[in-house]
Amino acid sequence: MSVGANSEVLERRSAPPAVRPARLGFVGVGWIGRNRMEAMLATGLAEATAILDADDATAAEACKLAAGARRVATFDELLALDLDGVVIATPSAMHAQQAVSALDSGKAVFCQKPLGRTAAEVEAVLAAAQAADRLLGVDMSYRFTEGMLKIRDLIGSGELGAVHAVDLTFHNAYGPDKAWFYDPALSGGGCVMDLGVHLVDLALWALAPAKVVDVSADLFAEGRPLTDPEGRTEDFALATLRLDTGAVVRLACSWRLPAGQDAVIAAEFYGAQGGAAFRNVDGSFYDFTAERFRGTARERLAGPPDAWGGRAAADWARRLAGGSRFDPDLGDVLATAQVLDRIYGR
Repeated sequence: MSVGANSEVLERRSAPPAVRPARLGFVGVGWIGRNRMEAMLATGLAEATAILDADDATAAEACKLAAGARRVATFDELLALDLDGVVIATPSAMHAQQAVSALDSGKAVFCQKPLGRTAAEVEAVLAAAQAADRLLGVDMSYRFTEGMLKIRDLIGSGELGAVHAVDLTFHNAYGPDKAWFYDPALSGGGCVMDLGVHLVDLALWALAPAKVVDVSADLFAEGRPLTDPEGRTEDFALATLRLDTGAVVRLACSWRLPAGQDAVIAAEFYGAQGGAAFRNVDGSFYDFTAERFRGTARERLAGPPDAWGGRAAADWARRLAGGSRFDPDLGDVLATAQVLDRIYGR
């Protein structure tokens, strides 16, 4: 055998083994579920083995993305298959129960937000993931925007100084188009659970390891103070979070607000040495800019285009295919759920 042939054999022996694509079952394949499915399949490290959705047309659209996928009729049937993971994009009331069942059956889970309607539900899912030592992911997708990643790095580097004030805004000129969103027993809450969860998560993620020590909130429904959040959902909310660092975080979110555009979305951070803001562009739900402020001057950190929507899903698929197990850092989703419980007076 020649020297060249020997080298080729050595290269083959030392090369890392090929990663087998993760076999996934997709539960709920409406537009969000389908988008996340597409993002996972695009990594080349995941394959759709099974699809579960009660709507024939919705399931048929998903099957177009994965011709080899098997459509199943029940969640139990899906769990009986040889799967590495389950991707959940069902109504919120089903998230925790389905996630726990999947984890107990030895499967990893990627779940749409909220992971649970209450902190108790979220805690139960985390306990199941830890007990099973399986990878758990939650679709907190705004963490994966280029702009917020850069702002978090700025905060972590200390360039803004100690952040003492944060303003969070998410006004949606429309309301959800599914009836279950308006039933607290099914949704867990209104605009805070639907929209505010993203912003509370962003603030705690960006300011970690800071902890929330006090929460106050005012909830409204159709312009009137909401006195029974267990009986109906809020469509406007104001909340103030006080952190153990002394920082104050203010949250405002709403459905169907006459805001003059489709949406107003922002996360603004201010420290003694400057500020930074993540804001949507011209009312868009998808296009964002990030800027760093020094006095009256501003510096652009990021802007569109930025295809961020499926990045959390793709990241989970890559980690699953790479053999990742339970991530103890995921406990921060519990901190967010605890804040939402306090906003709702639970």
